[in-house]
Amino acid sequence: MSEREEFITWVQTVLTDAEVAVHNGDAAPRRAVWSRHDPVTVLGAWRNAAGQAEIDGLFAHLATSFSACTSYELELLEAEVLGDVAYTVALEHTSASVNGVPSTYTLRATQIYRREDGAWKVAHRHGSAPPA
Repeated sequence: MSEREEFITWVQTVLTDAEVAVHNGDAAPRRAVWSRHDPVTVLGAWRNAAGQAEIDGLFAHLATSFSACTSYELELLEAEVLGDVAYTVALEHTSASVNGVPSTYTLRATQIYRREDGAWKVAHRHGSAPPA
């Protein structure tokens, strides 16, 4: 299996499981796949964050906002590995309750990863609604 194929497998398993967990109100698996080394940044669909404290606050906020995830599909459009750095471009199709209200939506998400101690960690996320 190539390095790119191994990375995509990680994205489709570990990272996807972490996203399902946060959409069920548990931010711990998502935080576990994020880097503990600055810089880390989010340009989010709801709010932005930079640095460890803001990332922790954002993920805690998301965990209290989301529940009852009935569907999460990561439609991977592109992925590349360049040494110890990688990126993904994807559409995220989600059905979950947001503040107690069932919701179905799609976000387009670009993420940047870096390899730390042999493991992939997210360093940046940009998520937004696709154009109407």
